[in-house]
Amino acid sequence: MKLFLGNKAYSSWSLRGWLAAKHSGLPFEEVTVPLYDEDWSNRREGDEFAPSGGKVPILWDGDDIVVWDSLAIVDYLNEKTGGTRGYWPEDMAARAMARSMAAEMHSSFAALRRNHSMNIRRIYPATDLPADVQADVVRIMQIWAEARARFGGEGDFLFGNWSAADMMFAPVVTRFITYSIPLPRFALPYCEAVIAHPHMQEWIGGAQAEDWVIEEFEAPVKS
Repeated sequence: MKLFLGNKAYSSWSLRGWLAAKHSGLPFEEVTVPLYDEDWSNRREGDEFAPSGGKVPILWDGDDIVVWDSLAIVDYLNEKTGGTRGYWPEDMAARAMARSMAAEMHSSFAALRRNHSMNIRRIYPATDLPADVQADVVRIMQIWAEARARFGGEGDFLFGNWSAADMMFAPVVTRFITYSIPLPRFALPYCEAVIAHPHMQEWIGGAQAEDWVIEEFEAPVKS
């Protein structure tokens, strides 16, 4: 398999796809494509990017199978591994909630994304949140709290064990840290557990080693 990614410091969707690939335990070649540099337009129009419309991540499995979109990559790898890797909880009620949360993360929280882009290499002082961003944070806290209360048990993650739901929310955790967004006490151990996960530590190390800087994503808060 070959997985095309954007810059590790900035590309939240790439992080989700990469976490899914790492979780599979299957070997894959990682190809990092610097976003928005002078060659970006040419690369995104190439054959390897064409199926996705030029977006990352893109997973190629051989010459005939191409999967773009992080949630699709999760589901493809879950099928490829025969459902044995624990992408989703075994309990049906927990699995239904985990899939719903992952889908909501996939389609929602536009204000948080727009105002607080991912930048793993930075930590900025806290600022007052716009009302729409605060509403996104409140909603995320609501569903995190429900997942932890109903299905977290003694585990560290939303549904006890590391799952696709955590992979989908991992970039949000990095945003909360980068922008020093205040969180309720129950959420802090969860955020710490996500950041401490070995796959997250590997990704963060890769982001720190990058020498690309995209000024658009270096402002403390987008206005």
